[in-house]
This record gives sequence, C-alpha cells and structure tokens, in this order.
Amino acid sequence: MKSRNSLIRLKRFQVDEKRRQVTQIEMMIAEFERMASELDDQILAEQKRVGITDVTHFAYPTFAKAAMQRRDNLLVSAGDLKGQLDAARAALSEAVEDMKKVELIEERDQMRDRVTADAIEQDQMDEVASRLAFRTA
Repeated sequence: MKSRNSLIRLKRFQVDEKRRQVTQIEMMIAEFERMASELDDQILAEQKRVGITDVTHFAYPTFAKAAMQRRDNLLVSAGDLKGQLDAARAALSEAVEDMKKVELIEERDQMRDRVTADAIEQDQMDEVASRLAFRTA
C-alpha cells in the first residue's frame, strides 16, 4: 500500500513538473513574440523617421536591418519553441494518463478492501444474531 502511495505521489509530481514545463515554454513563446512586435514597431518608426521603406535602398538604416534580423531570429526561436511545446503537451497528457491509471487502481483496491471488510462485518453480525436466536429458542 505504501509503495502505491509513493507511486501516486511520484506520478503527481511528474504531472506537476510537466505542467511547469508547458507553462514555461508558453511564457517564453509569448515573450519572444512580444519582443518581435516591439522590434516591428521600432523598425517602422525608423523607416518613418528616415523616409525609406525599401530594404534594398543604399541608404536604408542599418539599425532597421539589424532590428529585422533580431526580429526574424526571435520568430524562428518562437517557432522552434512551438514544436517543443507540442512535445511537452504530449508528455503532459501521457503523464496525466499514467497518474489516472494508478489512481484508479488504488481506488479499485480500496473499494475491494471496503467490500471485504463489510462482508466480514456482516458475517460476524450474522453469527451473533444466530447465537442470540439459538439462545432464545
């Protein structure tokens, strides 16, 4: 029984850890996308300030080119993280299923133990009742 309780605690810990991983990846993706959006705003502001929107123009601002590269790198990283997020969600789902299986087994065993205990108690009560009936007869 103790080993099963330990197993249940382990499975719950694993589920919690997987949930933390999923949350952390989601937060990183959101942060990368926010930073990319800020870079977009900075690029547009620089283009507006200079008056050149053509990236191939010889006088296109170096800052805007560098910001575009950083933005693109952030979006690529966010895309990579989305793949990791899918894998982390799948691992979380699997961990939840494993935990539920162990919990159901434990619940089933507890129910069986209760039924057995109830049957023993009923047998004892029947024995007492038959002794009382035998004495009064």
